[in-house]
Amino acid sequence: MREQFTTVMKEAMKAGDKGRVATVRLIMAALKDKDIEARGLGKTVSDEDILALLQKMVKSRQESAEIYAKAGRPELEAQERGEIAVISEFLPKQMSDDDVKAAIQAAIAETGASSMKDMGKVVGALRAKYAGQIDFGKASGLVKGMLGG
Repeated sequence: MREQFTTVMKEAMKAGDKGRVATVRLIMAALKDKDIEARGLGKTVSDEDILALLQKMVKSRQESAEIYAKAGRPELEAQERGEIAVISEFLPKQMSDDDVKAAIQAAIAETGASSMKDMGKVVGALRAKYAGQIDFGKASGLVKGMLGG
């Protein structure tokens, strides 16, 4: 994924797309911070960690865009939405609600979950298979509902 960031940055620079360049630089800076943090712990940053970082960046910008919209600042909202679009290009395609429900049912069957006590197993199985493709905030609620919680 790191090479992909560099490639996109070079293409954006050649095209003169300043907004795109700035957003990719933000991604690379956040990744560098993550690398430094991980090095201090004696770990390396995996692609799953990078996906989680990108999702966190998108979520943060969505919250900011909503705040700007409520405050009547359309230019700042548009900037945040632009950054979301660029960051989202690096994320895997999100699964539809029906696909998420099917994946949850499969994970419940696979783990043999039968009660709320097994929710952690189900969510863990989903994270292993579908990292970056599912909004786990919403999925947790669906898992809870399917397990009768």
